[in-house]
Amino acid sequence: MDTQEQIKVYIGSQPEPKRSDMQTLHHLILEIMPACKLWFLDGKNSENKTVANPNIGYGFYTIKYADGKTREFYQIGISANKTGISVYILGIDDKTYLAKTYGKEIGNASVTGYCIKFKALKDIHIEPLLAAIRYGFEAQNQNN
Repeated sequence: MDTQEQIKVYIGSQPEPKRSDMQTLHHLILEIMPACKLWFLDGKNSENKTVANPNIGYGFYTIKYADGKTREFYQIGISANKTGISVYILGIDDKTYLAKTYGKEIGNASVTGYCIKFKALKDIHIEPLLAAIRYGFEAQNQNN
């Protein structure tokens, strides 16, 4: 099964209204970055044990480790969780930026250094979320 099929199955497996919210987010992110690399991580480790929620990733950036090694990973991710949806914006150096910039205007969401978590799209203001996603793509594209 290719990545696009895995994403379709994952989103389709969610209960409503989470399924519709995830589908909407997926389409909105692809509108922002239509030709971005897609990722699907099933949340399982090398022993096939579930260690995290499955997640969909968009774009890529290079993680540089202190020992000089590098690894590619996605820039933006979305994941269903028990209470709602998480949007991950990775690779931002300033871990206070998202909360300072979008925290007050986004609505009923928890905003941390790299994650915006909310119960449903109806609980948040979509424009600040999309602005944060755009910022995540732009910040990494400037760093790569």
